[in-house]
Amino acid sequence: MFIRKPPPHMPDHERERHPSYRRYTRKYRRKQRIVRELWILSGILMLCSPLNVLFALALGTMLLSFTILDETR
Repeated sequence: MFIRKPPPHMPDHERERHPSYRRYTRKYRRKQRIVRELWILSGILMLCSPLNVLFALALGTMLLSFTILDETR
């Protein structure tokens, strides 16, 4: 599935309703950066940990990522 940016000629009130509009906001990009750094740190810890800790660490990182990127109010 390919999601495109909202067209530049679209009025602001319609652009904010575009499905992929939030992905290009500064706030959402900052959240993506935090999640990316979280996964990198978690991956380094996974390389150094035993197998049983790996699954718990991966699950915790995934849930924390979803929590950070959640847009509900």
